[in-house]
Amino acid sequence: MLSRVVVVMSVVVAAVLAGHQLVPALGGVTPVLESLLPWLGVAVPLLLAAAAVARSRAAAAAALVPGVVWAVMFGPTLLRTPPGGPHDLTVGTVNVGVRNNASGDAVRAIAQDLDLLAAQELTTGGPAAKQLDTMFRYHYTVSTVGLWSRYPISDTRPLDVGMGWPRALRAVVSTPKGKVTVYVMHLASARPGHTASRDASLAHARRLVDADPSRRLLLLGDLNTATTDRGMHGLTPPLTDAQAVAGDGFGFTWPARFPVTRPDHILYRGMTATEAGVAPATGSDHRAAVASLRL
Repeated sequence: MLSRVVVVMSVVVAAVLAGHQLVPALGGVTPVLESLLPWLGVAVPLLLAAAAVARSRAAAAAALVPGVVWAVMFGPTLLRTPPGGPHDLTVGTVNVGVRNNASGDAVRAIAQDLDLLAAQELTTGGPAAKQLDTMFRYHYTVSTVGLWSRYPISDTRPLDVGMGWPRALRAVVSTPKGKVTVYVMHLASARPGHTASRDASLAHARRLVDADPSRRLLLLGDLNTATTDRGMHGLTPPLTDAQAVAGDGFGFTWPARFPVTRPDHILYRGMTATEAGVAPATGSDHRAAVASLRL
């Protein structure tokens, strides 16, 4: 009996891994499952252990099938080596946490080696904004999101990504190598059974990107969409994910104490990512995403 259970569960896990995009959204449940997709690999050693208890070679062979599927899907991510090389721009994005009294300490540690930092869940006059104002010459904030830069900022405007109030911005940063259009966004939240608002804000973000003629474009922020969530296919492509190209591993950013998924992103076009990673953010429930880019 146990061996049959192992075989059935192995088939189910392998099918979900390989065919998750074919599964209906089920009212928003499936995208949440996709956010945790890499963690389905944990089932493989459990299934192998159950097969050993059942003393069944057939069950053990079946348990290896989802392991092979997982390795094909995610092995390259774990084995990837960042391309490295010279870069012209270092950027980061962090959700500082609206109730984080230590947000000033968080951004000070993150921003010290960056040229651009995008922040979400800012409070007006809060510790994060005050600290960043001392570290960067230029900044632009809209509601609870902001951009700080070592280079001049122009052509700024607030954006509503379909939420009824501005929780995003667009700005042009003049770097020594030329202009870069930067979007900072904090998209709507996604929860099991409640992804409609998030999906609508994702679609709005895609329309903004498609309509923007800028050759070099950065999209930074908490998109409330994991790398493995089907919703990301609306943005990657046409944009490229810095972590997927130049990161070491999955780059999970949430929750901070034990990250299991990555809702925080650095997406771009017209540039080349040379390095990407994750940095701690004191007091926040998110970690920061950082990357180096060559223009």
